Amino acid sequence: MNCDPTNSAVVDEAGFTEDAFLGGRLRLRQPRGGHRAGHDAVLLAAATAARPGDRVVDFGAGVGAAGLALARRVAGVDLKLVEIDPQLARLARDNAAANGIKAEIVTLDVTSSANAFAAAGLVPDSADVVLMNPPFHDAGRHRASPEAAKALAHVAGPATLESWILAARRVLKSGSALTLIWRADGLADVLAALAHGFGSVQILPVHGEAAKPAIRVLVRTVKGGRAPSRLYRSLVLNNESTLPKMQLDDVMAGMALLPLAAP
Repeated sequence: MNCDPTNSAVVDEAGFTEDAFLGGRLRLRQPRGGHRAGHDAVLLAAATAARPGDRVVDFGAGVGAAGLALARRVAGVDLKLVEIDPQLARLARDNAAANGIKAEIVTLDVTSSANAFAAAGLVPDSADVVLMNPPFHDAGRHRASPEAAKALAHVAGPATLESWILAARRVLKSGSALTLIWRADGLADVLAALAHGFGSVQILPVHGEAAKPAIRVLVRTVKGGRAPSRLYRSLVLNNESTLPKMQLDDVMAGMALLPLAAP
């Protein structure tokens, strides 16, 4: 679900477009080819709870879509965007500046050591919120893109999910929340990875169409949480019967939140 949620227009001859998100309140420059931000990033931002002053860390930020969308909604967050690809990290920096959003951009592999994180200013127990959209296609079942950047953004290795969740657990303060989006058929893997140090799990399935299985899950979980798990009513992107179209449109425009973002 990384298709463009609004409109695109090629703005130069170097293969970049400028795309409107949140009903035009956020404009992002990104490569025309390769991995492109879209619905996943907007849904992730709408599922993430944050307050002014919170230190928010976006793992795998790409051009900054999810983190910047969250910062557009919650003014005054201390935003840090973590991205492995230097070109995307530069675009994220430019996009933050172009939208008047203060953000620190770090070029870093999320699977790096604790020392590498600390050198980048991400010391243990320092974040109030982590959100992430890890590479989630199974390398054994998914043919990697010949474009290196797209393959890096989409294809997960055997330890990708566990490594990313470990990094989130390390940087989060006790009692703080991680929100992530993952493919729905990998939910068992998500729950297994969260069993070490996380609890109070909330799950929101996302369906492309009502009659078909879920294609994504949005998951919110708390470091050290002990509350019972919650499974929310599904979000259906192309059917008005489960979630009124007006409400879904408000979510995509950044005017409404998903249940996981409730305090």
